[in-house]
Amino acid sequence: MTAPNELRLLPWSSSDGKPCYLNTDDKTGYMSRLADNIEAVQLGTAAELLEHASDTLNDQDTDPEDMRLLAKELTGSLRDVLRIATSRGHLLAVSEPHHS
Repeated sequence: MTAPNELRLLPWSSSDGKPCYLNTDDKTGYMSRLADNIEAVQLGTAAELLEHASDTLNDQDTDPEDMRLLAKELTGSLRDVLRIATSRGHLLAVSEPHHS
């Protein structure tokens, strides 16, 4: 079984907004693959949103409501990407051998 410090932070939260973790040694199991797929979708969405943001910011005729919506979407996407980076960084830290 996975040690407590090796839990995987999942790319979604509980219904009350708390982080969810996966406790498994099977990196090819259903939940691991589901998390990998959701992370891939979230990263793809972030890339598309970044391109959209660049276009929107370059458009002098963008109205304030569109900018507010863009900021809201970017905030959500940044939250997703940060969660992925945190999860992957933790996985790297626990999988690398410690050198003394």
